[in-house]
Amino acid sequence: MAYELEFEKPLVELRKKISELKEFTKHRDVDFSDEINKLEARLEKLENDIYANLGPWDRVQIARHPNRPTTLDYIERLFTNFFECHGDRCFGDDEAIVGGIAKYYGLPVTVIGHQRGKDTKENIRRNFGMPHPEGYRKALRLMKQAEKFGRPIICFIDTKGAYPGKAAEERGQSEAIARNLFEMAGLTVPVVCIVIGEGGSGGALALGVGNYVHMLENSTYSVISPEGAAAILWKDASLAKKAAETMKITAKDLKQLGIIDEVIPEVRGGAHRNVDEQAKYIDDVLKRSLRELLPLHAEQLIAQRYEKYKKIGDFIDSEQHVSVM
Repeated sequence: MAYELEFEKPLVELRKKISELKEFTKHRDVDFSDEINKLEARLEKLENDIYANLGPWDRVQIARHPNRPTTLDYIERLFTNFFECHGDRCFGDDEAIVGGIAKYYGLPVTVIGHQRGKDTKENIRRNFGMPHPEGYRKALRLMKQAEKFGRPIICFIDTKGAYPGKAAEERGQSEAIARNLFEMAGLTVPVVCIVIGEGGSGGALALGVGNYVHMLENSTYSVISPEGAAAILWKDASLAKKAAETMKITAKDLKQLGIIDEVIPEVRGGAHRNVDEQAKYIDDVLKRSLRELLPLHAEQLIAQRYEKYKKIGDFIDSEQHVSVM
């Protein structure tokens, strides 16, 4: 059964009417071709109007769509010879993060990403895409291995956030995230990060320090979820829509703020509508990013990464009252 988003209900109703008329025409000796053509034209116009004017909360819903492509979906379509590696060599294997070695147009690369499930059973196994510290330590192990053998690193970001449970905190959740931030900043190989769904808090940032950070058009990237922000600001999580509109969490907003480098377009209606086509859009940007980064030597890659993050944000000099970018 198709999953309906709130803003898509008018489209669903119209598609249902068209389907009913087609069935009626097929089984009865009545021709509704003119009516069907009119409704299909109306559907086309309505789709264009709705998808061309999506608000921040609409994009949050698309980013959370249960059928939205995951890291493994893109790995299957973008890479060959993927060999998944498991475990952090300290505690265990966290299935909320997948990673391994693959080939990208014949080039050996290391691919790492958050992985959520497609159904309840898999979501429980993947902890709903919320990693424990051993997941981040697994990711870091693979990054250092990639650095040792000179392989570019590609990270797919898709998590509500790091798992906030008691056991995760006892095993050093905050330290694991901080360690990843520190180590990723100094990696001597190209790092390309792509937000493919939700990019939530430090759980996302722990895979997000790269030479290039790109986002799918309907993804989100934020320090806290809209519900969490609403609960803190207005003591009411039901005001999440209002929070989403003020937080600047969409790809377009973050591109304007200089947080990300490029917005990757999505197929109309969201990446879940056509995963193969969406993978091609990602492929174009990934290919171009690596083409620009591969000629750089280690010191240049580190310097480029440093300059990128140094430029983020504005501040006011209290004495000179000058805004500096």
